[in-house]
Amino acid sequence: MDIRAILMGLAFAVMWSSAFTSARIIVASAPPLTALSLRFLVSGIFGVLIALALRQSWRLTRPQWRATIIFGICQNALYLGMYFMAMRTVEASLAAIIASTMPLLVGLASWALLGQRIGLVGGMGLVAGVIGVGIIMGSRLQGGADLYGVGLCIGGVLALTLATLAVRGATSGGNFLMIVGLQMLVGSVALGVVGLSFEPLVIDWSWQLIAAFIYTTLIPGLAATLVWFKLVNRIGAIKAATFHFLNPFLGVAIAAVILGETLGLTDMVGVAIVMAGILAVQLSRQKQAPA
Repeated sequence: MDIRAILMGLAFAVMWSSAFTSARIIVASAPPLTALSLRFLVSGIFGVLIALALRQSWRLTRPQWRATIIFGICQNALYLGMYFMAMRTVEASLAAIIASTMPLLVGLASWALLGQRIGLVGGMGLVAGVIGVGIIMGSRLQGGADLYGVGLCIGGVLALTLATLAVRGATSGGNFLMIVGLQMLVGSVALGVVGLSFEPLVIDWSWQLIAAFIYTTLIPGLAATLVWFKLVNRIGAIKAATFHFLNPFLGVAIAAVILGETLGLTDMVGVAIVMAGILAVQLSRQKQAPA
């Protein structure tokens, strides 16, 4: 892995991890589902326009359309919709930690449901991840974390895990950025229908809200996707996914700096164990991937 790939991976991890902090700012002042629908509308339009400029086509194959619809509903509408709702009562750091377990859940489901071998290192990583999450969750729940919000976060990451397994490999064959843009538009429509039907359109306007919305739309929403696409093209999806092990630490660090969220010793120990677990699972997958 060369220096440029490492820098791209670090940039992606920072952008992805920062999304929880900016989302926390947004949902404090605006209806979560409606705001998320608008974010996906803007990001989706930008994504499609850039894809067209790159001469990508929206004439997708059947597997690509299936991936677009499944991911648009499961990732953008269910996963992020649940997270935006949850983050009215759940701290950004806890939301980031729960979301970061997705690689662990994909590895566990691949072993339990698809019969894929993960090896000794991968198995130890899964166990470590479960222990780390248990330590953090126990500490936070004792500290008064909202059970409903935590439940929404868990439901969201499970939806993303199932979507990842269902469409694995379905986005191959080109037009990746077009697929991502269309996924965002699918999510925007689904969230918009629900949000406008059930949420009161009450917005507490401020420069913090506007800045957080613009940042969330352009940086985690669009720039992170572009960087991820280039990184995968450069070093492959399995090696690129190794950078996910940084997300628990970066998520809580950014929330602490921007939002002033506290991070206790128990949290730090749990985060370190989760990071080690994710790294072990990803390294195990690298070893078993065909050369």
